[in-house]
Amino acid sequence: MLLLYILIGVYSLGMLFIFFYSLAQGHLLFHFIKARKEGSISPEPLSQLPKVTIQLPIFNELYVSERLIEAVSKINYPQELLEIQILDDSTDKTSDLIKEKLTSYPDVNFQYIHRENRKGFKAGALKEGLEEAKGEFIAIFDSDFIPDPDFLNKTLPYFSDQEVGLVQTRWTHLNRNYSLLTRLQAFALDAHFLVEQMGRNHQSAFINFNGTGGIWRKSCILDAGNWHSDTLTEDLDLSYRAQKRGWKFIYRPEIESPAELPPIMSAVKSQQFRWTKGGAECASKHIASVLSGKFPIHTKIHAFAHLFNSAIFIVILVVSLTSIAVWWAGVMGLIPENLFRIAGVFMIGFVIIAGVYLVSFFYGKRNFFQSLIGALWQLPLFLSVSMGLALHNAQAVWEGLTGKTSPFVRTPKFNLESGKVKLKTNKYLPSKIPVTTWFEGVLMLVFLVMVGLNIWAGTYAMLPFHLMLAVGYGLVFVTSFQSYGLSK
Repeated sequence: MLLLYILIGVYSLGMLFIFFYSLAQGHLLFHFIKARKEGSISPEPLSQLPKVTIQLPIFNELYVSERLIEAVSKINYPQELLEIQILDDSTDKTSDLIKEKLTSYPDVNFQYIHRENRKGFKAGALKEGLEEAKGEFIAIFDSDFIPDPDFLNKTLPYFSDQEVGLVQTRWTHLNRNYSLLTRLQAFALDAHFLVEQMGRNHQSAFINFNGTGGIWRKSCILDAGNWHSDTLTEDLDLSYRAQKRGWKFIYRPEIESPAELPPIMSAVKSQQFRWTKGGAECASKHIASVLSGKFPIHTKIHAFAHLFNSAIFIVILVVSLTSIAVWWAGVMGLIPENLFRIAGVFMIGFVIIAGVYLVSFFYGKRNFFQSLIGALWQLPLFLSVSMGLALHNAQAVWEGLTGKTSPFVRTPKFNLESGKVKLKTNKYLPSKIPVTTWFEGVLMLVFLVMVGLNIWAGTYAMLPFHLMLAVGYGLVFVTSFQSYGLSK
């Protein structure tokens, strides 16, 4: 009985964590709505155009590097004030492709910088490039982006305020409709780039540079200590260091930066692992100084929620496993029925979280009823797949919080929407199936059994939860297995 009570206690604490997490999300939603109602004030154009450096960090990108170079060459800005650094760490034929492509643009100020050792990975490349950068402002685009030709003209006016250190733009998605997986990723990212970023920025809470699609004041980067490579999310790390120094960040959702979404589960997992582990590493690095700093209480609360938001995956994993014991205790009559009614209050948290994603999903949609149909199936599938990723991401968070180091593994790019590249011919596909993938298959079977037991026992309180877990782990397992098999 003692073990059962411990499991019920752990389950309750996990639900409490999810509830408080949802309240923070709800507060961001409130400020997002306020920001939307207030609108934005267009800044005054700069009296004198500054010199700008665009940095393009690239590592083994056979399928997108040429597209990126072509897009950046179309940036609408005086050539004498613009330099474009190609920070190439490639160890394959990408370097030859880049050099060949650059011959097509003799009048564009491209600076090709190739490193042999990849020291510091992306952060190291950006730092070394910064040493040679002549621009007063530094724009950064990853290899899977297609920058807006007017990106600089739209972002630079916000730097008329000398305290502004960064302007971040909103990611949009080149291949949103490619597959179910890309649709669900877009569903998730839209919530971050609308509700979360706008909600934090509206109340002057800490926001983050998203690693690409943003432009920095060079002096801000240097004042904050330059790029560090001691976390897997160098963008989040520098963002917190700069804002702790007093620099202002501006987020502009109307300025769009189109990019590619990973089309297969192995690539999604690679990206998710880096983001969640890096976020946990930044939490360990910054939370003490933020909480002890002279910041408003709401800033500290949202910084805590921001830095530790990846811990939600550990909580979901723990709650899902302990829910089996709670279900059994309920069937056996070991838990008073009144406690189940009280526990229903915590379900409000799931309603709030669902609301955040639904609001972002309907943002800018013209046909309400068509969008409603899309939301009705995408929301439960998104929540299911998010739960199905809990095991994989929980491992990443645990490694980040405990200080286990790992190399920066970039997400493979595909450029499938061009029609020129086939998925199975991609040279960057992984071949080895991780052990966690097999455990995801085991968890799929466990919760399928629980679905059957819920129906057999006639207890339906946890049936939706267990059904979503079975579907989520099943989708993650099957799509993972399929994507790892593509390289064979």
